[in-house]
This record gives sequence, C-alpha cells and structure tokens, in this order.
Amino acid sequence: MFLQRTLRKKIEVKGIGIHTGKPATLRFCPAPAGSGIHFVRTDLDGQPFVKTQVDNVKATQMATTLGNSDLYVSTVEHCLSALTAYRIDNLTIEVDGPEIPIVDGSAAPFLEALIKAGFVDLDTPRKYAYVTEHIQLGDGEKYAYIAPYNGLRITCTIDFAHPKIGLQEIDIDIDERTFKEQIASARTFGFLKDAEALRAMGLGLGGSLDNAIILDDEKILNPDGLRFEDEFVRHKVLDALGDLATAGSPVMGHIVLYKAGHDVMNKLVKKLLASPESYVIKELADTI
Repeated sequence: MFLQRTLRKKIEVKGIGIHTGKPATLRFCPAPAGSGIHFVRTDLDGQPFVKTQVDNVKATQMATTLGNSDLYVSTVEHCLSALTAYRIDNLTIEVDGPEIPIVDGSAAPFLEALIKAGFVDLDTPRKYAYVTEHIQLGDGEKYAYIAPYNGLRITCTIDFAHPKIGLQEIDIDIDERTFKEQIASARTFGFLKDAEALRAMGLGLGGSLDNAIILDDEKILNPDGLRFEDEFVRHKVLDALGDLATAGSPVMGHIVLYKAGHDVMNKLVKKLLASPESYVIKELADTI
C-alpha cells in the first residue's frame, strides 16, 4: 500500500517575495506521520504556525494565502504543488516572513530542493479522498468540477484575449514524472499594465523578468521566451495542484477547470469536503 511520506533531511530555498521584493527564505523540515503540512513564521514571537487546510485559506486574489489570528503566509501554491505531486504528506515549512520566495516563478526550485533532501516513507498508510460522485460549481463564464477517476487527472482550459496566449488546453495525469517533466517549470505570468498598477499600490515590488513571464499588449517581454509553447495553461495546472493540497487528504479524481483560478479551486475543495457522500476515505494498494 502507499505510505505517508516526509523528507529525509531539512533543506532551504532562498529568494525574494513577489510583493515585498525583500529577501525570503523557506525551509522544508521533516515531520512525523499524521502531522500534515504546516507553515511556521520563524520571524514572529513564539513562531506561530498555520496548517494547510481549506478553512485556513484567507485570500485567493493573485495567489493563495493561508492564515489565522496569529499569522499569514502568501503565495503558498507553488511549493504546495510539488508536495501534492510527490506525495509528501507531513512537513513543517519554516518561513522568515509573510511570503514564500517566488524564486523563478515556478515550482521547479522547490522540487529540486525536495529531491535533493530525499524522501522517507513512514510506517503509516496514506488515506485518500477517493471521489465517487460528480461535484460541480460555476457558470458558463468559468467553472470547475471533479469526477470519479482512478488516479489524479487535470483538464484545464484558459482563454485570454492576448495574441500570445489565447485559448489553451491541457489534459494530464499527474504523477511524479509528468509533474517534473511537464508542469513544475511552468512560470507564473502577468501583464505589464497590471504590474504598473500593482506597484503604484506598493505590491508586486519583487516581480521581474527573472521570476515571471511578462507580457505587454502584443508580445512576451522575456528575452528567452517560453519554456513550453503552452506554458500559461501548464502554470494554471501547477496552481491547481497547490490549491488541492488544502483538502487535507490526497485526492483521487478527475478535475476539470475552465477559466478557473485560485478562487474557484478554493470553492471546489470546500464543496467537495462539504459533500461527504461524494467521496470515500480509503487506503490504496501500490498497484492502483
């Protein structure tokens, strides 16, 4: 059967915060079976923590923010996506400020660190939320649903009125190999006109061509271009995997997203957990 997993040793990732522009350090630390994934603010008195669960999602505009009465941590979705794909159940994530380092705008630096640290299977079975009934929300403009599936599959469609993006779709079964090769290195993206407005509000101060794909009204400004022809939709899959971590249990099902961002994913996870008749908690054999 599949066992719960943590890391073999502590490892850190350094960078800057996408909004503050200030140095930010993250440390992945091993944790015992059954503890789940927690973020710890080491810069605050008492080093308060917040558990990765949907009730602790406090904001979904531009990024996913976890928090409680003692702290908040923003832009958690990139590192969480790697934990979801690589079946890491128990981890303490230490951060020295309110933001996860944006690094290069993808999950690749986090995945590289996790692989370097190494994995340990614990003596406790994983318990999956195995979807048995269709769950849907949204409307014709944007929607999401999750259906029964013997694995984790994401079908994602985006549609931007920009000549370099337009309509893009990807359908992918998520496992360690497909995540590493096809999703992890897809970067976040934004528009120059929006970046200027954010900076006027004191936000996005760390954003640059080094950590995001930036587009003006007609073209991509990054001199090296794209890592994938459809890098934009691949990053949306990355984000969705990070948001799925807030379910608290690994999910097995087929997730379909149409023009759906963090807000819709957050609502989908909430609706799934509020519909206990739509899934069963079960252990799975290695052959599944």
